[in-house]
Amino acid sequence: MAAPSDIEGLRAAWRALGGGGDGEGWQTIAVSVRAPCTLLAGRRMPGGEEAVLLGFHHVTTIPDAHLPQGHGFEVLRLPADPTGGDHLVLALTRRTGGSPEFFGMMAEDLLALLDGCVAEPEEGILRHFLSRIRAWQDFMDRHKEGMLSEEAEQGLFGELMMLERMIEAGAPAGSIMNAWQGPLGGLQDFVLGTGAIEVKTTLSAGGFPVTISSLEQLDEGLRQPLFVAAVRLALDASGMTLPAMADIIRGKLQNCGTAQELFEIRLIQAGLLPAASGQYARRFLHVSHAMLAVEGDFPRLMRANVHRAIRKARYEIDLDLTGAVDVGMRHALELLGAA
Repeated sequence: MAAPSDIEGLRAAWRALGGGGDGEGWQTIAVSVRAPCTLLAGRRMPGGEEAVLLGFHHVTTIPDAHLPQGHGFEVLRLPADPTGGDHLVLALTRRTGGSPEFFGMMAEDLLALLDGCVAEPEEGILRHFLSRIRAWQDFMDRHKEGMLSEEAEQGLFGELMMLERMIEAGAPAGSIMNAWQGPLGGLQDFVLGTGAIEVKTTLSAGGFPVTISSLEQLDEGLRQPLFVAAVRLALDASGMTLPAMADIIRGKLQNCGTAQELFEIRLIQAGLLPAASGQYARRFLHVSHAMLAVEGDFPRLMRANVHRAIRKARYEIDLDLTGAVDVGMRHALELLGAA
């Protein structure tokens, strides 16, 4: 994480710059950063919107098409260094009407990202910076409140638990992180080769009721082999919070740079914001999990077995009543070509 002085320095600089001005342009104050680039806290005038500006000595061109836009913020390439120097400067700035709270959380997260880029060349810092902003852009597309619902919190915990089990079973961390599509709203949570794994999580002690979101989600004709990972949890004081589960995976990815970076991006896309981690107090205890192959007479609705007049369907099944047996994580990964 970024040093507290850096984060407080950014906030203090915004306060010192005030809330507006009469002219157009940028007001800036330098903020310390460990990455080999220049960091400025700024406000865009005349509106006084908060901004974070990065200056680069060795990056010379950035196509405008590569700069994220919208969702309460924008990224601009400035025509000149506002400090009078010769840096190429990018400005991440809040748009008028954009949420100051979300922008502040995003800026804090980006400062923490820069703190981990001490040995990165400027091109790498730029790539990390833009990738993380796009993750926030995805988050703002799907999440409006800044906190996950209890159902989403439970579902994400189940996905993280299965991600951990896959790594423990010998699947390459990089491949598993690339396969994790749940935070992107994918049809299944993990897409591996031609197959997939859909994670379903319950707190029910009796039965295993789950919702299937479409006619395609359990259609092995679209992805094969196809598995349902059935994760049963219980709420218990001896269990683990969602942020603690994320920390366990961070520990497993310590020496996997690209996979670690993608993991942080996926967490934001899923809606688990670093600044909100302390607000998730529920503790989940792992009761059981099983890998169920979706094949043969596994009960599900698909386009092939419903009348053509049925265009969409969302339905509930009880996984305990399917008759499917646990094939085990390692065997499932072998069939998926991931172990």
